[in-house]
Amino acid sequence: MPAAEDPSQPPQAPAVAEPDLDAALAARERLLAEVAALPGLPGVYRYFDAAGQLLYVGKARNLKKRVSSYFHKDHGGTRIGHMVGRIRRLETTVVRSEAEALLLENNLIKTQQPRFNILFRDDKSYPYLKLVSHEYPRLAYFRGAVDRRHRYFGPYPSAWAVKEGIQLLQRVFQLRTCEDTVFRNRSRPCLLYQIRRCSGPCVGLVTQEQYTQDVRQSVRFLEGHTQEVMDDLQGRMMAAAECLDFELAAQLRDQIAALAKVLHQQAMDTDSERDTDILAVKVQGGRACVNLAMVRGGRHLGDRAYFPTHVEEAAGLSVLQEDPDTTEVGEAAAAGLQDIEAQVLAAFLAQHYLGSPCPPLLIASHPVEPSLLAALAEQAGHKVVVLTQPREQRRAWLDMAQKGCELALARLLAEEGSQQARTRALVEVLDLAPEGVDEQLEALRIECFDVSHTAGEATQASCVVFEQHRMQPAQYRRFNIAGITPGDDYAAMRQVLSRRYAKVSQAVQQGEGRLPDLVLIDGGRGQVKIAAEVFESLGLDLGLIVGVEKGEGRKVGLEELVFADGRDKVTLPPDSAALMLVAQIRDEAHRFAITGMRARRASVRTSGSRLEDIAGVGPKKRARLLQRFGGVRGVEAASVEDLSTVEGISRELAEEIYRALH
Repeated sequence: MPAAEDPSQPPQAPAVAEPDLDAALAARERLLAEVAALPGLPGVYRYFDAAGQLLYVGKARNLKKRVSSYFHKDHGGTRIGHMVGRIRRLETTVVRSEAEALLLENNLIKTQQPRFNILFRDDKSYPYLKLVSHEYPRLAYFRGAVDRRHRYFGPYPSAWAVKEGIQLLQRVFQLRTCEDTVFRNRSRPCLLYQIRRCSGPCVGLVTQEQYTQDVRQSVRFLEGHTQEVMDDLQGRMMAAAECLDFELAAQLRDQIAALAKVLHQQAMDTDSERDTDILAVKVQGGRACVNLAMVRGGRHLGDRAYFPTHVEEAAGLSVLQEDPDTTEVGEAAAAGLQDIEAQVLAAFLAQHYLGSPCPPLLIASHPVEPSLLAALAEQAGHKVVVLTQPREQRRAWLDMAQKGCELALARLLAEEGSQQARTRALVEVLDLAPEGVDEQLEALRIECFDVSHTAGEATQASCVVFEQHRMQPAQYRRFNIAGITPGDDYAAMRQVLSRRYAKVSQAVQQGEGRLPDLVLIDGGRGQVKIAAEVFESLGLDLGLIVGVEKGEGRKVGLEELVFADGRDKVTLPPDSAALMLVAQIRDEAHRFAITGMRARRASVRTSGSRLEDIAGVGPKKRARLLQRFGGVRGVEAASVEDLSTVEGISRELAEEIYRALH
């Protein structure tokens, strides 16, 4: 028998704590040894935790001094101290220069997304205005990889800005926008010619010389030479009038009037600046916003707001971004370069411009480190200048960018606050987490399912995910439903839930996965019953399932919540924050399902052209076949006997269809 415990003795700590402490101390000693062996060269360092997760990526002019500053100083309870306490492994890469270190650092940040670095979504897909090379060049909206055979102007901050630019050039210079296939086959001018938006080169209503001159003027206008274009047009108009070519003079007069009207409307235009980016930063409420406004060819094209993640985690970590013993860092700190807004701006510049075109002039709300400017200039192939105290027109641009930044951030915070309130309200209604536990609210995961089809054709189910108070599109999934009776929504729901949670439950049993906190089903008691049967077969908790049943008259705001575990229905008031969240998630699942179904249906119907080639199968019979068998694949799998059961399909025609498809 084991000896009885002496109640007078204090309880002993569990024995498992000592190995953990010993492992941490061993890891610390190993890290210090690795740091002592680091070279005094430029490079990039990476910190990992005990689970192998990447915590932080940084660059250094001197790896030895930079990395040792983390481990040889007492950072207390700061964020740096919190991160250092989790470091278990160190990796470094030596490079030839500080610019190379900056490039590598931000490539790793964008691809690996470490926990303590400020992250911007990698959105480089800016739209451009494209001038397609041709005997008669055309204007086009473009997004993607550029082709050197053509000319591109931009980038523009939005598709709307590009389309506005195209319309502007159509009004003034009447360049064509039609595809080459349309251009080659025109026998008379289109409507754009009638409304004076095209000069009609497709039918020879303008000479190639005149059209080429209009193209040349358009390029000069896009490059910012607006006054030169105006002067040239006026000179050509006077010369045409002196030669008594009054028709040409009238055309040039109309061009001048259109251009003057455009320039009058574009109050933000100026010839003093060609290509400039204006950047304003604002941090508030734990969130940050960078507002980027673009000036191209002297024209202000609009702005776009960016919202980085990991701002709170990264705050303060870049205090040691450079060798702390150098005077440059002291001067930088004195200049205020290490405040959080400057950190956000530096992260945006590095992640946004490295690998992408950077204009020669940046107007910024905060100073930028010289090393970062040098790297941008080296990457761009030209000098890059940053102004933080602009005057006159530049000051107006920066003020507008800052105002836009403040408004965008205020809107984001309001939306997030509203979304958090909705999450909290739903948690309270369904009793999903202890009251006031914000960490559990942040981690709350909801999955919602919907089924969509058209009369049984192209049936597809969707699964959307709500987590961290927002929808998570990267985690959405679509399921092609097959092997069921067309139009059987219950069978479709059974199949999608079985496919989804058979794998999830298996992963949970192995300690590698996680079940959602709530499973929403777009449907009433029938759908919920099917979901309950699937969960019972998998040994899952029925309390996770909630059906969203249409209310009286299927009116929005009258939905009722149906539970799989036998609880009574819950009817929420139309203005309930919890009901708003349920409706938001349900509507997103419906949208995702129906868009996928339509794409699949279009694909199936396009491939249905094989039926069109069969003599005796017209549109009505083809529609009946597709509806009966759920698409072309179903028709192909049907036997002659099955085909002959369709209305209007005789035995002979069924045999002909079968032979054509096999």
